[in-house]
Amino acid sequence: MCWPSTEPRRLRIAALDPATYRRHAIHGEGRTWAETNCYTDLLVELAHGLGHEPVAALPFTLAIDFEGDQWTFFKPPAADLYELYGFDLQELAIWRPLVEHVVEQLEAGRPVLVELDAWFLPDTAGTAYRREHSKTTVGINEIDAQGRRLGYFHNAGYFALEGDDFRELFQLDGPAHERVLPPYVEYVKSRPGFAAPRGAALAEASLALLRRHVARMPRDNPFARFKARFAADLEWLVQSDLEHFHAYSFANLRQYGACFELGETYLRWLGGHGVGGLEAAADALRDIASTAKAFQFQLARAMARRKSLDLAPLDAMGARWELAAGALRERFG
Repeated sequence: MCWPSTEPRRLRIAALDPATYRRHAIHGEGRTWAETNCYTDLLVELAHGLGHEPVAALPFTLAIDFEGDQWTFFKPPAADLYELYGFDLQELAIWRPLVEHVVEQLEAGRPVLVELDAWFLPDTAGTAYRREHSKTTVGINEIDAQGRRLGYFHNAGYFALEGDDFRELFQLDGPAHERVLPPYVEYVKSRPGFAAPRGAALAEASLALLRRHVARMPRDNPFARFKARFAADLEWLVQSDLEHFHAYSFANLRQYGACFELGETYLRWLGGHGVGGLEAAADALRDIASTAKAFQFQLARAMARRKSLDLAPLDAMGARWELAAGALRERFG
Protein backbone atom coordinates (compact mmCIF):
# COMPACT_ATOMS: atom_id res chain seq x y z
CA MET A 1 0.00 0.00 0.00
CA CYS A 2 1.34 3.44 -0.91
CA TRP A 3 1.02 6.36 1.45
CA PRO A 4 1.23 9.91 0.05
CA SER A 5 4.48 11.55 1.08
CA THR A 6 2.53 14.62 2.23
CA GLU A 7 0.56 12.60 4.77
CA PRO A 8 1.54 13.17 8.45
CA ARG A 9 3.61 10.29 9.80
CA ARG A 10 2.17 10.35 13.32
CA LEU A 11 -1.34 11.34 14.29
CA ARG A 12 -2.71 11.35 17.83
CA ILE A 13 -5.53 12.87 19.85
CA ALA A 14 -4.19 12.83 23.41
CA ALA A 15 -0.49 12.83 24.29
CA LEU A 16 -0.43 9.46 26.06
CA ASP A 17 2.38 6.99 26.66
CA PRO A 18 1.47 3.34 27.40
CA ALA A 19 4.49 3.10 29.71
CA THR A 20 3.31 5.91 31.97
CA TYR A 21 -0.45 5.82 31.47
CA ARG A 22 -2.38 5.57 34.74
CA ARG A 23 -5.69 3.79 34.31
CA HIS A 24 -8.82 5.05 36.00
CA ALA A 25 -9.57 3.90 39.56
CA ILE A 26 -12.45 1.80 38.19
CA HIS A 27 -9.71 -0.47 36.86
CA GLY A 28 -7.48 -0.14 39.91
CA GLU A 29 -6.55 -2.49 42.70
CA GLY A 30 -9.16 -3.81 45.09
CA ARG A 31 -12.05 -4.06 42.64
CA THR A 32 -14.27 -7.14 42.87
CA TRP A 33 -14.55 -7.22 39.07
CA ALA A 34 -11.30 -6.01 37.51
CA GLU A 35 -12.95 -5.72 34.09
CA THR A 36 -16.57 -5.39 32.96
CA ASN A 37 -17.07 -5.76 29.20
CA CYS A 38 -14.82 -4.54 26.42
CA TYR A 39 -17.04 -1.65 25.28
CA THR A 40 -17.73 -0.16 28.69
CA ASP A 41 -14.14 -0.58 29.87
CA LEU A 42 -12.96 1.08 26.67
CA LEU A 43 -15.24 4.10 27.09
CA VAL A 44 -14.24 4.47 30.74
CA GLU A 45 -10.58 4.71 29.75
CA LEU A 46 -11.27 6.82 26.66
CA ALA A 47 -13.13 9.43 28.72
CA HIS A 48 -10.42 9.28 31.39
CA GLY A 49 -7.62 9.52 28.86
CA LEU A 50 -9.23 12.58 27.29
CA GLY A 51 -9.45 14.33 30.66
CA HIS A 52 -13.02 13.57 31.79
CA GLU A 53 -14.49 11.83 34.83
CA PRO A 54 -16.12 8.63 33.52
CA VAL A 55 -17.96 7.84 36.77
CA ALA A 56 -20.44 10.60 35.95
CA ALA A 57 -21.67 8.50 33.01
CA LEU A 58 -22.59 5.44 35.11
CA PRO A 59 -26.24 6.02 36.09
CA PHE A 60 -27.27 3.69 33.24
CA THR A 61 -25.85 0.76 35.23
CA LEU A 62 -28.80 0.92 37.62
CA ALA A 63 -31.34 0.00 34.92
CA ILE A 64 -29.99 -3.33 33.63
CA ASP A 65 -32.33 -6.31 33.46
CA PHE A 66 -32.39 -10.06 32.89
CA GLU A 67 -33.19 -10.40 29.20
CA GLY A 68 -34.33 -14.04 29.10
CA ASP A 69 -31.10 -15.78 28.09
CA GLN A 70 -28.62 -13.25 29.48
CA TRP A 71 -28.34 -10.05 31.47
CA THR A 72 -28.15 -6.72 29.68
CA PHE A 73 -24.83 -6.25 27.91
CA PHE A 74 -24.46 -2.85 29.47
CA LYS A 75 -22.74 0.09 27.82
CA PRO A 76 -23.00 3.87 28.21
CA PRO A 77 -25.76 5.32 26.02
CA ALA A 78 -24.46 7.61 23.31
CA ALA A 79 -26.91 10.35 24.37
CA ASP A 80 -25.43 10.38 27.89
CA LEU A 81 -21.89 10.72 26.56
CA TYR A 82 -23.04 13.58 24.34
CA GLU A 83 -24.59 15.46 27.27
CA LEU A 84 -21.73 14.98 29.72
CA TYR A 85 -18.61 15.09 27.57
CA GLY A 86 -19.73 16.29 24.16
CA PHE A 87 -18.87 12.91 22.60
CA ASP A 88 -20.86 12.55 19.38
CA LEU A 89 -20.58 8.87 18.43
CA GLN A 90 -21.25 8.20 14.77
CA GLU A 91 -20.99 5.01 12.75
CA LEU A 92 -18.25 4.95 10.15
CA ALA A 93 -19.06 3.29 6.83
CA ILE A 94 -16.13 1.22 5.54
CA TRP A 95 -15.84 1.66 1.78
CA ARG A 96 -12.05 1.70 1.44
CA PRO A 97 -9.18 0.15 3.45
CA LEU A 98 -9.83 0.56 7.17
CA VAL A 99 -6.44 2.08 7.89
CA GLU A 100 -7.19 4.95 5.48
CA HIS A 101 -10.41 5.76 7.32
CA VAL A 102 -8.59 5.71 10.68
CA VAL A 103 -5.88 8.06 9.41
CA GLU A 104 -8.43 10.53 8.07
CA GLN A 105 -10.55 10.55 11.22
CA LEU A 106 -7.58 10.97 13.56
CA GLU A 107 -6.30 13.77 11.36
CA ALA A 108 -9.69 15.42 12.01
CA GLY A 109 -9.19 14.99 15.75
CA ARG A 110 -11.62 12.10 16.18
CA PRO A 111 -10.83 8.89 18.08
CA VAL A 112 -11.97 5.75 16.27
CA LEU A 113 -13.70 2.82 18.00
CA VAL A 114 -13.24 -0.31 15.95
CA GLU A 115 -13.77 -4.06 16.28
CA LEU A 116 -10.48 -5.90 15.85
CA ASP A 117 -9.19 -9.45 16.19
CA ALA A 118 -7.72 -9.99 19.67
CA TRP A 119 -5.30 -12.53 18.12
CA PHE A 120 -3.17 -9.54 17.08
CA LEU A 121 -3.56 -7.39 20.22
CA PRO A 122 -0.47 -7.85 22.41
CA ASP A 123 -2.21 -6.52 25.52
CA THR A 124 -4.22 -9.77 25.55
CA ALA A 125 -1.08 -11.88 26.02
CA GLY A 126 -1.91 -14.91 28.11
CA THR A 127 -5.51 -15.05 26.89
CA ALA A 128 -6.24 -14.34 23.22
CA TYR A 129 -3.00 -12.97 21.74
CA ARG A 130 -1.74 -15.45 19.14
CA ARG A 131 -4.04 -18.06 20.67
CA GLU A 132 -7.68 -17.22 19.90
CA HIS A 133 -9.50 -15.26 17.21
CA SER A 134 -12.10 -13.17 19.03
CA LYS A 135 -13.79 -9.87 18.31
CA THR A 136 -13.09 -6.96 20.65
CA THR A 137 -13.44 -3.19 20.45
CA VAL A 138 -10.51 -0.81 20.83
CA GLY A 139 -10.33 2.97 20.81
CA ILE A 140 -7.60 4.28 18.50
CA ASN A 141 -5.92 7.41 19.84
CA GLU A 142 -2.72 7.36 17.79
CA ILE A 143 -1.57 5.98 14.45
CA ASP A 144 1.65 6.05 12.49
CA ALA A 145 0.60 4.39 9.27
CA GLN A 146 4.02 4.52 7.61
CA GLY A 147 5.79 3.29 10.73
CA ARG A 148 3.04 0.71 11.37
CA ARG A 149 2.40 1.72 14.95
CA LEU A 150 -0.88 2.09 16.85
CA GLY A 151 -1.75 3.60 20.23
CA TYR A 152 -5.10 2.36 21.52
CA PHE A 153 -7.43 2.05 24.50
CA HIS A 154 -8.54 -1.50 25.22
CA ASN A 155 -10.21 -3.08 28.23
CA ALA A 156 -8.59 -1.57 31.32
CA GLY A 157 -5.74 0.45 29.88
CA TYR A 158 -3.84 2.14 27.07
CA PHE A 159 -1.45 0.19 24.86
CA ALA A 160 0.65 0.21 21.69
CA LEU A 161 1.36 -2.30 18.94
CA GLU A 162 3.46 -2.26 15.81
CA GLY A 163 4.94 -4.22 12.94
CA ASP A 164 3.30 -7.47 11.96
CA ASP A 165 0.41 -6.99 14.40
CA PHE A 166 -0.39 -3.68 12.71
CA ARG A 167 -0.20 -5.26 9.25
CA GLU A 168 -2.46 -8.16 10.20
CA LEU A 169 -5.03 -6.06 12.09
CA PHE A 170 -5.52 -3.76 9.14
CA GLN A 171 -5.19 -6.59 6.60
CA LEU A 172 -2.60 -4.66 4.62
CA ASP A 173 -1.91 -7.79 2.58
CA GLY A 174 -5.60 -8.37 1.94
CA PRO A 175 -8.27 -10.29 3.89
CA ALA A 176 -7.66 -13.88 4.98
CA HIS A 177 -10.51 -15.05 2.75
CA GLU A 178 -13.23 -13.52 0.59
CA ARG A 179 -15.94 -13.75 3.28
CA VAL A 180 -14.18 -11.60 5.87
CA LEU A 181 -16.75 -8.97 6.83
CA PRO A 182 -15.84 -5.35 7.56
CA PRO A 183 -15.81 -4.47 11.27
CA TYR A 184 -18.28 -2.23 13.04
CA VAL A 185 -16.58 1.14 13.45
CA GLU A 186 -17.53 4.39 15.19
CA TYR A 187 -15.77 7.72 15.44
CA VAL A 188 -16.08 10.30 18.19
CA LYS A 189 -16.83 13.82 17.00
CA SER A 190 -16.72 16.78 19.35
CA ARG A 191 -19.96 18.60 20.15
CA PRO A 192 -19.60 22.07 18.57
CA GLY A 193 -18.97 24.86 21.05
CA PHE A 194 -19.44 22.56 24.04
CA ALA A 195 -17.58 23.04 27.31
CA ALA A 196 -17.83 19.84 29.35
CA PRO A 197 -19.09 20.47 32.90
CA ARG A 198 -16.69 19.87 35.76
CA GLY A 199 -17.01 19.39 39.51
CA ALA A 200 -20.41 20.24 40.97
CA ALA A 201 -21.79 21.08 37.52
CA LEU A 202 -20.86 17.61 36.28
CA ALA A 203 -22.55 15.98 39.27
CA GLU A 204 -25.70 18.01 38.62
CA ALA A 205 -25.74 17.01 34.96
CA SER A 206 -25.25 13.39 35.96
CA LEU A 207 -28.14 13.56 38.43
CA ALA A 208 -30.45 14.54 35.58
CA LEU A 209 -29.41 11.35 33.78
CA LEU A 210 -29.86 9.33 36.96
CA ARG A 211 -33.53 10.30 37.20
CA ARG A 212 -34.11 9.07 33.64
CA HIS A 213 -32.40 5.75 34.28
CA VAL A 214 -34.19 5.13 37.56
CA ALA A 215 -37.42 5.44 35.57
CA ARG A 216 -36.09 2.67 33.30
CA MET A 217 -35.40 0.18 36.10
CA PRO A 218 -37.28 -3.14 35.87
CA ARG A 219 -40.67 -3.04 37.56
CA ASP A 220 -40.31 -6.61 38.81
CA ASN A 221 -37.29 -8.26 40.40
CA PRO A 222 -34.97 -9.55 37.63
CA PHE A 223 -33.33 -12.00 40.02
CA ALA A 224 -36.57 -13.94 40.39
CA ARG A 225 -36.70 -14.44 36.62
CA PHE A 226 -33.00 -15.22 36.46
CA LYS A 227 -33.28 -17.83 39.20
CA ALA A 228 -36.02 -19.68 37.32
CA ARG A 229 -34.01 -19.70 34.10
CA PHE A 230 -30.77 -20.56 35.90
CA ALA A 231 -32.37 -23.55 37.61
CA ALA A 232 -33.42 -24.88 34.20
CA ASP A 233 -30.04 -24.15 32.63
CA LEU A 234 -28.20 -25.82 35.49
CA GLU A 235 -29.44 -29.24 34.36
CA TRP A 236 -27.30 -29.10 31.21
CA LEU A 237 -24.72 -26.63 32.46
CA VAL A 238 -23.26 -28.95 35.12
CA GLN A 239 -22.60 -31.50 32.36
CA SER A 240 -20.80 -28.96 30.17
CA ASP A 241 -17.13 -28.08 29.75
CA LEU A 242 -15.09 -25.06 30.84
CA GLU A 243 -15.77 -23.22 27.59
CA HIS A 244 -19.52 -23.25 28.31
CA PHE A 245 -18.88 -22.08 31.86
CA HIS A 246 -16.94 -19.02 30.69
CA ALA A 247 -19.53 -18.11 28.06
CA TYR A 248 -22.48 -18.53 30.44
CA SER A 249 -20.77 -16.73 33.30
CA PHE A 250 -19.75 -13.80 31.09
CA ALA A 251 -23.29 -13.33 29.76
CA ASN A 252 -24.84 -13.55 33.21
CA LEU A 253 -22.87 -13.47 36.45
CA ARG A 254 -20.11 -11.19 35.20
CA GLN A 255 -22.53 -8.85 33.46
CA TYR A 256 -24.71 -8.06 36.43
CA GLY A 257 -21.93 -8.46 39.00
CA ALA A 258 -19.59 -6.02 37.28
CA CYS A 259 -22.42 -3.68 36.35
CA PHE A 260 -23.75 -3.35 39.88
CA GLU A 261 -20.24 -2.74 41.19
CA LEU A 262 -20.08 0.21 38.79
CA GLY A 263 -23.48 1.27 40.14
CA GLU A 264 -22.06 1.22 43.66
CA THR A 265 -19.08 3.30 42.50
CA TYR A 266 -21.45 5.83 40.98
CA LEU A 267 -23.61 6.21 44.10
CA ARG A 268 -20.54 6.70 46.29
CA TRP A 269 -19.23 9.29 43.83
CA LEU A 270 -22.51 11.18 44.19
CA GLY A 271 -22.08 10.96 47.96
CA GLY A 272 -18.70 12.61 47.55
CA HIS A 273 -20.47 15.47 45.79
CA GLY A 274 -22.86 16.05 48.66
CA VAL A 275 -25.76 13.82 47.61
CA GLY A 276 -26.68 12.10 50.86
CA GLY A 277 -28.82 9.12 51.76
CA LEU A 278 -27.36 6.70 49.20
CA GLU A 279 -25.28 4.54 51.52
CA ALA A 280 -27.82 1.72 51.92
CA ALA A 281 -28.37 1.40 48.16
CA ALA A 282 -24.62 1.51 47.52
CA ASP A 283 -24.02 -1.19 50.14
CA ALA A 284 -26.72 -3.37 48.56
CA LEU A 285 -25.11 -3.09 45.12
CA ARG A 286 -21.71 -3.88 46.62
CA ASP A 287 -23.18 -7.04 48.17
CA ILE A 288 -24.65 -8.13 44.83
CA ALA A 289 -21.28 -7.65 43.11
CA SER A 290 -19.33 -9.63 45.71
CA THR A 291 -21.95 -12.39 45.99
CA ALA A 292 -22.02 -12.77 42.20
CA LYS A 293 -18.24 -13.24 42.17
CA ALA A 294 -18.44 -15.92 44.87
CA PHE A 295 -21.38 -17.57 43.10
CA GLN A 296 -19.33 -17.73 39.91
CA PHE A 297 -16.68 -19.80 41.71
CA GLN A 298 -19.38 -22.01 43.21
CA LEU A 299 -20.77 -22.65 39.74
CA ALA A 300 -17.32 -23.56 38.45
CA ARG A 301 -16.86 -26.09 41.26
CA ALA A 302 -20.32 -27.56 40.67
CA MET A 303 -19.55 -28.04 36.99
CA ALA A 304 -16.16 -29.60 37.76
CA ARG A 305 -17.81 -32.09 40.13
CA ARG A 306 -20.92 -32.60 37.97
CA LYS A 307 -23.07 -31.71 40.97
CA SER A 308 -26.01 -29.39 41.56
CA LEU A 309 -25.73 -25.96 43.15
CA ASP A 310 -27.44 -24.20 46.04
CA LEU A 311 -29.42 -21.29 44.54
CA ALA A 312 -29.94 -19.45 47.83
CA PRO A 313 -27.38 -16.76 46.87
CA LEU A 314 -29.72 -15.70 44.04
CA ASP A 315 -32.47 -15.07 46.59
CA ALA A 316 -30.04 -13.02 48.68
CA MET A 317 -29.01 -10.97 45.66
CA GLY A 318 -32.66 -10.47 44.75
CA ALA A 319 -33.40 -9.12 48.23
CA ARG A 320 -30.49 -6.68 47.97
CA TRP A 321 -31.72 -5.55 44.54
CA GLU A 322 -35.18 -4.86 46.02
CA LEU A 323 -33.61 -2.70 48.71
CA ALA A 324 -31.48 -0.71 46.27
CA ALA A 325 -34.27 -0.30 43.72
CA GLY A 326 -36.76 0.81 46.35
CA ALA A 327 -34.40 3.38 47.80
CA LEU A 328 -33.53 4.81 44.40
CA ARG A 329 -37.13 5.00 43.25
CA GLU A 330 -38.15 6.72 46.45
CA ARG A 331 -35.39 9.29 46.07
CA PHE A 332 -35.25 9.84 42.31
CA GLY A 333 -38.37 8.21 40.83
